[in-house]
Amino acid sequence: MTAERAHGGVRPVVRRLPETLVNRIAAGEVVERPASALKELVENSLDAGARRVDVVLRDGGRTLIQVSDDGHGLDPDTLSLAVERHATSKLPDDDLTHISTLGFRGEALPSIGAVSRLSITSRAAGAPAAWRIRVEGGAVGSPEPAALSAGTRVEVRDLFYATPARLKFLKIPRTEQSHALEILQRLAMAAPSVGFTLSDGTRTLLSLEGAQGDLFEVRLARLGAVLGRDFAADALAIDAERQGYRLTGYAGLPTLHRRTSAHQYLFVNGRPVRDRLLLGAVRGAYMDFVASDRHPMLALFLELPAEEVDVNVHPAKTEVRFRDAGLVRGLIVGALKHALAEAGHRASASVGAATLGAFRPDGLRPHTGHAAPAWNTTRWTPPPSAGLAEAQAAWQAPSTDRLGQTLDFGAAPAARVENGPTDPVAERHPLGAARAQIHGTYIVAQTEDGLVIVDQHAAHERLVYERMKDALAAGGVKSQALLLPEVVELEEAAVDRLVQRADEFAELGLVLEAFGQGAVVVREVPALLGKTDTAALVRDLADDLAEVGDAHALKDRLADVCGTMACHGSVRAGRRLGGDEMNALLRQMEATPHSGQCNHGRPTYVELKLTDIERLFGRR
Repeated sequence: MTAERAHGGVRPVVRRLPETLVNRIAAGEVVERPASALKELVENSLDAGARRVDVVLRDGGRTLIQVSDDGHGLDPDTLSLAVERHATSKLPDDDLTHISTLGFRGEALPSIGAVSRLSITSRAAGAPAAWRIRVEGGAVGSPEPAALSAGTRVEVRDLFYATPARLKFLKIPRTEQSHALEILQRLAMAAPSVGFTLSDGTRTLLSLEGAQGDLFEVRLARLGAVLGRDFAADALAIDAERQGYRLTGYAGLPTLHRRTSAHQYLFVNGRPVRDRLLLGAVRGAYMDFVASDRHPMLALFLELPAEEVDVNVHPAKTEVRFRDAGLVRGLIVGALKHALAEAGHRASASVGAATLGAFRPDGLRPHTGHAAPAWNTTRWTPPPSAGLAEAQAAWQAPSTDRLGQTLDFGAAPAARVENGPTDPVAERHPLGAARAQIHGTYIVAQTEDGLVIVDQHAAHERLVYERMKDALAAGGVKSQALLLPEVVELEEAAVDRLVQRADEFAELGLVLEAFGQGAVVVREVPALLGKTDTAALVRDLADDLAEVGDAHALKDRLADVCGTMACHGSVRAGRRLGGDEMNALLRQMEATPHSGQCNHGRPTYVELKLTDIERLFGRR
């Protein structure tokens, strides 16, 4: 078959594409949506030394993206050069291994100008006047005098008007605006000394003031402004260094987690990235503390020599490649695990705040000592009539016998109260002294300045889990032989999975072997588990193995396997505990790292301060 017939009778011709078409093709890589253009423009502002960046978006950036800054500005000759392809001021030489700026490709401005109506107005520092240059659909105009006091203002109008096909793929303005807001927030986290604003032309969507001072204090204030007060209250400071690589930032407690990893903000030399290596290191560090479908909140900043990282592996510069990936991963995992260990039994403070919010009824008013109208959110309810008030008072009054003595019916059936004398010494412990157990599940302890409510099953699950880890690290978990070996019937595939890992289970204190077709016999169980439902434990472990697969050793999936065992070996909800048992559990929690959350990232206790409780009843 000839070339003419293969191509429909037309001989292919190699030709040079026109410059405007080349720029539009490049724009397809660099400018995916309005947020992509905004990212490039704000990065230019930061590279220009701006201390304030103001952004205006209209229609989600479709009709207008305006970025104004107070950076050092450009003269007219530099303006003309800036809109040419591969022209940049950010590479002093041709060495791509020492990149210290956010932008360096020299593609952003010509690419944006190729698919929009671009206008750049700038006044160089010390210059007597400002200049403006326009680029419309790739056609570049000449610089002309303009009015601007200082810095640079870039306006991008009618984005993608020159490429209607790309315009059709944009989402609704609100969605595009949310993407732009996220981009600006990420850049703002990396530059806490710079002020940022974002407006849609009628209202302010984001307003962040720049601050000076201690890096950690300034950064935490900026992270709190972006991520919320809960993060600022529950964040652990990270500061670690290894072989010239430094990791700083803040990591949330394990009880502060979200459904996706969107709230994990990672930066490399000030550049926001979404890198698989970094995300994997974070997951590995939190493996023991957060369920596999939950993701902790954090913001980490990695600083390393420019030659140790390649930032030129992705057109949008969101992925990087490290020369020593193992060092980076070890630094992140080690720093996070150390910070979590230092936190001890601390749990998220926002858990207590959420509890108070659940307690607080609508319309709560301070107690004045006088009768007050009962308010709710929709209407005013008048006070009861005199007859009804008397009946209500009589119903609420304590019961008395024939001699007028008050009758004591004791505690409610679902609560067990410790009636012994209070122990001031025990109350000085962080988790206080146990005073009651309610619903056979929750321990109520009194502290010097409040009370603590403990989920006994979740707390003991963490304690057993940590003991199993320590025992395994010391050479193996001690086992306890069953007086009567237990036979557990399973599917043949599940039996095969368990028997293949029998040696690894033996290191964890669980000794089992095949018992005919479709069954295993369990001869020994981990001594730490005490009395447990062996059949249920084995079935759950078989399910865990189905998810782990054959490629991973059980030790590599310690969190899954030991977590399953710990859950079966912990104090079950519904079990009644005596005062000594409850206090012993509290003391063990205080001495055990990470006891503020169970193996699934849920809090094991809630702390309420006395002042907060008093506010609930209008005493403050």
